[in-house]
Amino acid sequence: MKLLVTGAAGFIGYHLTKRLAKENHTISCIDNINDYYDVDLKYGRLASLGFSSDTLKSQQTDGFISSSRFPLLRFSKMDLCNAGHVTKLFENSGFDIVLHMAAQAGVRYSLVNPHSYISSNVLGFLNLLESLRLNPSCRLVYASSSSVYGLNSKSPFTEHDPVNKPASLYAVTKRTNELMAYTYSNMYHIPSTGLRFFTVYGPWGRPDMAPFIFTKSIIDGQPINVYNSGNMKRDFTYIDDIIEGIIRVMNKVPQGNSEDRTPIALYNIGNGEPVPLMDFIHTLEETLGKKAIIQYASMQPGDVAETWADCSALAHDTSFCPNTPLSTGIGKFVDWYKSFYC
Repeated sequence: MKLLVTGAAGFIGYHLTKRLAKENHTISCIDNINDYYDVDLKYGRLASLGFSSDTLKSQQTDGFISSSRFPLLRFSKMDLCNAGHVTKLFENSGFDIVLHMAAQAGVRYSLVNPHSYISSNVLGFLNLLESLRLNPSCRLVYASSSSVYGLNSKSPFTEHDPVNKPASLYAVTKRTNELMAYTYSNMYHIPSTGLRFFTVYGPWGRPDMAPFIFTKSIIDGQPINVYNSGNMKRDFTYIDDIIEGIIRVMNKVPQGNSEDRTPIALYNIGNGEPVPLMDFIHTLEETLGKKAIIQYASMQPGDVAETWADCSALAHDTSFCPNTPLSTGIGKFVDWYKSFYC
């Protein structure tokens, strides 16, 4: 198949691109390589895909370079907010599926830089949908987030739960994506599948996430901030399980249901097991062989106390459900962290 992967320098996009490249798909991948976090980590991911940082830094915007590792893989530095570049990208592309992983990520950052979320997550998504409208044979699989459940007090979270109480602007933009995808699927019959990811972690993970922040601080002997006095739970989901879930739904064309024939689908992808924050920290301590210096703090604005995925829909439709134990995933993350940074 001919695939487009957006956000290929990001955490999930990188792992997805690597998996698909190993399966010999013809892949065009893009990323704007913004500086929300350390760009050297993003260049490191791309180098692992066969794109040297020197070549990338000198690359012209919207031009493609070929991977030195995977013959059917190419990359372009591109911003989806540029409608002209997105339109040109789709000209004579023949894409079968767009795997849209690009987004301005981070709940807390949305409190200080809200405009970047509307620009990247809403305008960029609109430009992509407009190009898909003009290429009706192409399907869409896109990243949503467990953040859409917001202040929902019912658990575990299911795809049928109300999602009208977002706790952050980031959550608003992700729910907006789901509504936009529905509208374009309904009007233009674009098959689209949205994926609500739950607290993804693993090798090459984001520096703004707890596994990375806590690991770095513990190794460096620096204190970690534990919010809500540690009374929080997260449904930590290992990256390989996330990628397997994407691959499974990628190969399943949504048909709609008996009440609504709009070709859309929504799936939770989570481990289905909320882990108390203090248990997570103890697992990290045991893996690192070093105690954390803990500073308790109040709940952060935009945060929620618990996330918990009901993945029965994913299991029913794809015969897959994430199941990597936290200790296994944390061990692999720590091994990667030490090899990359220590």
